[in-house]
Amino acid sequence: MKQILLRLRLENQVLRCLKESPVTVLLGARQTGKTTLARMITEKRHEVHFFDLERAAAREALSTPELTLGELRGLVVIDEVQRLPSLFEVLRPLCDRLDNPAIFLLLGSASPNLIRGVSETLAGRALFVRVPGFTIDEVGPERQNRLWLRGGFPRAYLAADDGASWRWMEGFVTTFLERDIPQLGLRVPAEALRRFWIMTSHYHGQVWNAAELARSLDVAPNTVRHYLDILNGAFVLRVLPPWYQNVKKRQVKSPKVYIRDSGLLHFLLGIPSMPALRSNPRYGASWEGFALEQALAILGDREAYFWSTLRGAELDLFILRRGRRYGIEFKCTDAPSMTRSLHIALADLELDQLYVVYPGKDRYPLHSQVEALPLTALPDLPLTNKNETY
Repeated sequence: MKQILLRLRLENQVLRCLKESPVTVLLGARQTGKTTLARMITEKRHEVHFFDLERAAAREALSTPELTLGELRGLVVIDEVQRLPSLFEVLRPLCDRLDNPAIFLLLGSASPNLIRGVSETLAGRALFVRVPGFTIDEVGPERQNRLWLRGGFPRAYLAADDGASWRWMEGFVTTFLERDIPQLGLRVPAEALRRFWIMTSHYHGQVWNAAELARSLDVAPNTVRHYLDILNGAFVLRVLPPWYQNVKKRQVKSPKVYIRDSGLLHFLLGIPSMPALRSNPRYGASWEGFALEQALAILGDREAYFWSTLRGAELDLFILRRGRRYGIEFKCTDAPSMTRSLHIALADLELDQLYVVYPGKDRYPLHSQVEALPLTALPDLPLTNKNETY
């Protein structure tokens, strides 16, 4: 399994950012492999200083950050940096030194506090790289179903069997709610957030309706919006914005919401195995969310939207890239075909190309501008942005 851990695409992104900026920030959910990726980077460096702020000794060493960091040279890695947000103010003058003897690699869960601190204090000095779980180009096409069922969290994916993966996921959810969220300075009852998370899994891939969720949970709409912001900010939910510039038709203007990791979705829905997934009513929605996250991880998630009209035409993913318009539809079927909705999307969105991604292995044309292709073909698409950063 060792080859599965090689994440060359992400590693190259980080190396490029380290050359171009005094600060590089790796953002992602807990347990997606940020620390492992950073250690891969440090193996190629001679002078490295590593601070893990989950350890008391590291926090104590940085209790006087100006003195400690000001004397260092080479690559300085600070893990779980959101635990010490005052560091951002210290890093600013260090980044502006003329000789610039040190560059910084910051790792942390993608909390709103982390993002705000960097954007306000290190504006123009930091580049961001999102670190998702494993992707299909990293694990290989023969392991597609395993990745789909277990998700991309490394420890869940690499577990000895599906049962061990399930138990890891159970521990992850509990730790996330009871420890990680409070560490971000957010005061939310763990059980209330768990109920919201489970409820959201049943709305996975649907248009966000705060009022409906609020009624289901017997809370105010502002409360569920707050919960949504927390889980979206921690990179465990995705809020996919709508595209509605075409004024000729009435269009959906609320976002769609997805559980980002398919393994986490299956855990919240109580789906422990591939046979159970295939017989579940959420089978198609599961494929849509899984393939969507794979596409956005590989192709980049800048200027990515969904599109839907009130008369029923829709497109799962609409991407603007270098002046061209691309559409991607996700179909959990053995042999995709052209539909009326795809014809409407082609015309109304003026797409340059449309792709239908399905679980099969063959790639074939459906129309002069539409192609059916397997998930494993995503890295070969012309809209792939290998240099994607925030």
